Amino acid sequence: MAGTADQEEILRGVLDRWQAAVDAHEPELVAACFTEDAIFQGLHPYSVGRRGVADYYDSQPRGMTARYRILETRSLADDHALGYMGVEFGFTDRPPLAVNLSLVVRRQVDGWSIAHYQVSLLP
Repeated sequence: MAGTADQEEILRGVLDRWQAAVDAHEPELVAACFTEDAIFQGLHPYSVGRRGVADYYDSQPRGMTARYRILETRSLADDHALGYMGVEFGFTDRPPLAVNLSLVVRRQVDGWSIAHYQVSLLP
């Protein structure tokens, strides 16, 4: 099933919060975009849960920014959506880094949160 405007809106809601927290170098706010049991795979060994997400983003340099572009979306269930994005991380002291990002977001009582985050480098 192809993506819809509804799934894109769901993903943008989560990703806009994530992007703002990354840009502000607020690791705890980044982690708040994730579920308590989120599987997180950045460019370091994976972690499970918000603490690992916060630690990962706390280790990133100040001034790092994130710009995303949604490439594909899919509905997995009424309370789950999948997104595939291109993301460019900008830095103050080196060239930007382009990656692919796959997300699964899950609806919770207080809104949508990231349950799975998988980054891969572009060739």
